[in-house]
Amino acid sequence: MITRVNAMRQNPLSAWLILGFLLSTPRLGPSPSAQQNGTLIVSGQPGQAPLVQMSGKSYVDVETLARLANGSLSFKGSQITLTLPAADTTATVPSESQPSTSGFSKDFIKAGIEVGSTIREWRAALMSSVQNGYPVTDDFLAGYRRRASTNLRLASVAVSTDSDRSAFQLLSNELDKMQQLSNQVLDARQNMSYMSANALRDDPLNQQILTCARSLAAMAASGQFQDDGSCR
Repeated sequence: MITRVNAMRQNPLSAWLILGFLLSTPRLGPSPSAQQNGTLIVSGQPGQAPLVQMSGKSYVDVETLARLANGSLSFKGSQITLTLPAADTTATVPSESQPSTSGFSKDFIKAGIEVGSTIREWRAALMSSVQNGYPVTDDFLAGYRRRASTNLRLASVAVSTDSDRSAFQLLSNELDKMQQLSNQVLDARQNMSYMSANALRDDPLNQQILTCARSLAAMAASGQFQDDGSCR
Protein backbone atom coordinates (compact mmCIF):
# COMPACT_ATOMS: atom_id res chain seq x y z
CA MET A 1 0.00 0.00 0.00
CA ILE A 2 1.25 3.47 -0.88
CA THR A 3 0.22 6.13 1.60
CA ARG A 4 1.26 9.58 2.71
CA VAL A 5 3.49 9.31 5.80
CA ASN A 6 2.00 10.42 9.15
CA ALA A 7 5.02 10.05 11.52
CA MET A 8 5.48 10.43 15.28
CA ARG A 9 9.13 11.16 16.07
CA GLN A 10 11.44 9.27 18.38
CA ASN A 11 14.58 10.75 16.82
CA PRO A 12 13.44 14.40 16.31
CA LEU A 13 16.17 15.65 14.01
CA SER A 14 16.44 12.65 11.68
CA ALA A 15 12.70 12.04 11.48
CA TRP A 16 11.83 15.63 10.63
CA LEU A 17 14.54 15.81 7.99
CA ILE A 18 13.19 12.70 6.24
CA LEU A 19 9.50 13.48 6.71
CA GLY A 20 9.96 17.12 5.78
CA PHE A 21 11.52 16.02 2.53
CA LEU A 22 8.68 13.60 1.79
CA LEU A 23 5.90 16.06 2.53
CA SER A 24 7.36 19.10 0.84
CA THR A 25 9.13 17.83 -2.29
CA PRO A 26 8.20 20.25 -5.10
CA ARG A 27 5.93 19.22 -7.94
CA LEU A 28 7.71 16.95 -10.39
CA GLY A 29 5.05 17.01 -13.08
CA PRO A 30 1.56 18.24 -13.89
CA SER A 31 -0.18 14.86 -14.12
CA PRO A 32 -2.78 14.30 -11.33
CA SER A 33 -2.48 10.50 -11.69
CA ALA A 34 -0.08 8.37 -9.65
CA GLN A 35 3.26 7.68 -11.30
CA GLN A 36 6.73 6.74 -10.15
CA ASN A 37 8.97 9.72 -10.63
CA GLY A 38 12.28 9.67 -8.76
CA THR A 39 13.83 7.80 -5.85
CA LEU A 40 14.55 8.57 -2.20
CA ILE A 41 18.02 7.96 -0.77
CA VAL A 42 18.73 8.28 2.98
CA SER A 43 22.24 9.62 3.57
CA GLY A 44 24.46 7.03 5.22
CA GLN A 45 22.08 4.15 4.47
CA PRO A 46 22.30 1.62 1.62
CA GLY A 47 19.47 1.18 -0.86
CA GLN A 48 16.76 3.51 -2.12
CA ALA A 49 12.98 3.85 -2.18
CA PRO A 50 10.83 4.78 -5.20
CA LEU A 51 8.95 8.06 -5.03
CA VAL A 52 5.41 8.15 -6.41
CA GLN A 53 3.82 11.42 -7.47
CA MET A 54 0.13 12.08 -6.95
CA SER A 55 -1.54 15.42 -7.47
CA GLY A 56 1.80 17.21 -7.54
CA LYS A 57 3.06 15.76 -4.26
CA SER A 58 5.62 13.03 -3.65
CA TYR A 59 4.95 9.95 -1.54
CA VAL A 60 6.91 6.87 -0.48
CA ASP A 61 5.83 3.49 0.90
CA VAL A 62 6.23 3.74 4.67
CA GLU A 63 7.40 0.16 5.05
CA THR A 64 10.12 0.73 2.48
CA LEU A 65 11.10 3.95 4.26
CA ALA A 66 11.29 2.20 7.64
CA ARG A 67 13.49 -0.54 6.21
CA LEU A 68 15.69 1.98 4.40
CA ALA A 69 16.24 4.07 7.56
CA ASN A 70 16.68 1.04 9.86
CA GLY A 71 13.52 2.11 11.67
CA SER A 72 10.31 0.41 12.70
CA LEU A 73 6.59 1.02 12.29
CA SER A 74 3.71 0.72 14.75
CA PHE A 75 0.03 1.25 14.03
CA LYS A 76 -2.74 2.66 16.19
CA GLY A 77 -6.00 3.24 14.38
CA SER A 78 -5.29 5.48 11.40
CA GLN A 79 -2.03 6.70 12.91
CA ILE A 80 1.35 5.32 11.84
CA THR A 81 4.36 5.82 14.12
CA LEU A 82 7.77 5.70 12.47
CA THR A 83 10.57 5.09 15.00
CA LEU A 84 14.13 5.81 13.89
CA PRO A 85 17.34 4.67 15.63
CA ALA A 86 18.53 6.99 18.40
CA ALA A 87 21.15 9.49 17.29
CA ASP A 88 24.74 8.96 18.49
CA THR A 89 25.24 11.99 20.74
CA THR A 90 28.78 11.06 21.73
CA ALA A 91 30.12 12.47 18.49
CA THR A 92 28.85 15.94 19.42
CA VAL A 93 30.76 16.09 22.71
CA PRO A 94 33.75 18.43 22.29
CA SER A 95 37.02 16.57 22.59
CA GLU A 96 38.30 19.13 25.10
CA SER A 97 35.57 18.06 27.56
CA GLN A 98 37.11 14.60 27.61
CA PRO A 99 40.68 15.22 28.71
CA SER A 100 43.25 12.62 27.83
CA THR A 101 44.72 10.60 30.67
CA SER A 102 48.17 10.58 29.04
CA GLY A 103 50.62 13.42 28.56
CA PHE A 104 50.74 16.62 30.57
CA SER A 105 47.83 19.03 30.82
CA LYS A 106 48.55 22.66 29.93
CA ASP A 107 47.59 23.92 33.38
CA PHE A 108 49.92 21.46 35.10
CA ILE A 109 52.83 22.30 32.81
CA LYS A 110 52.40 25.98 33.66
CA ALA A 111 52.16 25.32 37.40
CA GLY A 112 55.06 22.86 37.33
CA ILE A 113 57.31 25.40 35.62
CA GLU A 114 56.51 27.88 38.39
CA VAL A 115 57.51 25.32 41.02
CA GLY A 116 60.78 24.58 39.23
CA SER A 117 61.53 28.28 38.79
CA THR A 118 61.06 29.01 42.50
CA ILE A 119 63.27 26.08 43.54
CA ARG A 120 65.94 27.24 41.07
CA GLU A 121 65.91 30.75 42.57
CA TRP A 122 66.04 29.25 46.07
CA ARG A 123 69.06 27.12 45.17
CA ALA A 124 70.84 30.03 43.45
CA ALA A 125 70.37 32.25 46.52
CA LEU A 126 71.71 29.53 48.81
CA MET A 127 74.71 28.85 46.55
CA SER A 128 75.54 32.56 46.30
CA SER A 129 75.37 33.01 50.07
CA VAL A 130 77.76 30.12 50.70
CA GLN A 131 80.18 31.13 47.94
CA ASN A 132 80.36 34.74 49.15
CA GLY A 133 80.29 34.00 52.87
CA TYR A 134 76.99 35.79 53.43
CA PRO A 135 74.94 34.96 56.52
CA VAL A 136 72.32 32.26 55.95
CA THR A 137 69.33 32.44 58.28
CA ASP A 138 65.96 30.81 58.38
CA ASP A 139 64.30 34.20 57.83
CA PHE A 140 66.39 34.68 54.69
CA LEU A 141 65.25 31.37 53.21
CA ALA A 142 61.66 31.48 54.47
CA GLY A 143 60.39 33.50 51.51
CA TYR A 144 61.75 30.99 48.97
CA ARG A 145 60.35 28.08 50.97
CA ARG A 146 56.95 29.72 51.24
CA ARG A 147 56.70 30.54 47.51
CA ALA A 148 57.82 27.07 46.49
CA SER A 149 55.27 25.42 48.80
CA THR A 150 52.49 27.67 47.48
CA ASN A 151 53.36 26.89 43.86
CA LEU A 152 53.47 23.17 44.65
CA ARG A 153 49.93 23.37 46.06
CA LEU A 154 48.79 25.13 42.88
CA ALA A 155 50.39 22.36 40.83
CA SER A 156 48.48 19.75 42.85
CA VAL A 157 45.21 21.48 41.96
CA ALA A 158 46.15 21.43 38.26
CA VAL A 159 46.75 17.66 38.19
CA SER A 160 44.32 16.01 35.74
CA THR A 161 46.22 13.27 33.87
CA ASP A 162 48.28 10.23 34.82
CA SER A 163 51.44 12.01 33.67
CA ASP A 164 50.53 15.02 35.83
CA ARG A 165 50.18 12.81 38.89
CA SER A 166 53.51 11.06 38.29
CA ALA A 167 55.38 14.30 37.65
CA PHE A 168 53.81 15.95 40.69
CA GLN A 169 55.41 13.31 42.92
CA LEU A 170 58.81 14.13 41.42
CA LEU A 171 58.24 17.85 41.96
CA SER A 172 57.41 17.09 45.59
CA ASN A 173 60.63 15.10 45.90
CA GLU A 174 62.60 18.00 44.42
CA LEU A 175 61.11 20.43 46.92
CA ASP A 176 61.85 18.07 49.81
CA LYS A 177 65.50 17.75 48.75
CA MET A 178 65.83 21.52 48.43
CA GLN A 179 64.53 21.88 51.97
CA GLN A 180 67.04 19.28 53.14
CA LEU A 181 69.90 21.20 51.51
CA SER A 182 68.77 24.44 53.15
CA ASN A 183 68.59 22.75 56.54
CA GLN A 184 72.04 21.31 55.98
CA VAL A 185 73.53 24.79 55.40
CA LEU A 186 71.55 26.34 58.27
CA ASP A 187 72.73 23.67 60.71
CA ALA A 188 76.34 24.20 59.67
CA ARG A 189 76.09 27.96 60.16
CA GLN A 190 74.29 27.67 63.49
CA ASN A 191 76.93 25.23 64.74
CA MET A 192 79.67 27.57 63.51
CA SER A 193 80.95 24.80 61.26
CA TYR A 194 83.31 25.88 58.53
CA MET A 195 81.98 25.83 54.99
CA SER A 196 84.27 26.58 52.09
CA ALA A 197 83.07 28.72 49.20
CA ASN A 198 82.81 25.60 47.05
CA ALA A 199 81.20 23.44 49.72
CA LEU A 200 77.96 22.99 47.77
CA ARG A 201 79.48 22.59 44.34
CA ASP A 202 80.30 18.91 44.81
CA ASP A 203 77.70 18.19 47.48
CA PRO A 204 75.79 15.00 46.45
CA LEU A 205 72.41 16.42 47.53
CA ASN A 206 72.99 19.63 45.59
CA GLN A 207 74.00 17.66 42.51
CA GLN A 208 70.90 15.52 42.80
CA ILE A 209 68.68 18.62 42.96
CA LEU A 210 70.38 20.00 39.84
CA THR A 211 70.05 16.72 37.93
CA CYS A 212 66.37 16.40 38.89
CA ALA A 213 65.70 19.96 37.76
CA ARG A 214 67.18 19.19 34.34
CA SER A 215 65.10 16.00 34.08
CA LEU A 216 61.89 17.86 34.93
CA ALA A 217 62.71 20.59 32.40
CA ALA A 218 63.24 17.95 29.69
CA MET A 219 59.88 16.38 30.50
CA ALA A 220 58.13 19.74 30.30
CA ALA A 221 59.73 20.41 26.92
CA SER A 222 58.71 17.02 25.50
CA GLY A 223 55.23 17.02 27.07
CA GLN A 224 55.66 13.38 28.11
CA PHE A 225 56.47 11.80 31.47
CA GLN A 226 59.81 9.98 31.54
CA ASP A 227 61.20 9.01 34.93
CA ASP A 228 64.98 8.55 34.72
CA GLY A 229 65.30 8.06 38.47
CA SER A 230 67.10 11.33 39.16
CA CYS A 231 64.24 12.77 41.21
CA ARG A 232 63.75 9.79 43.52
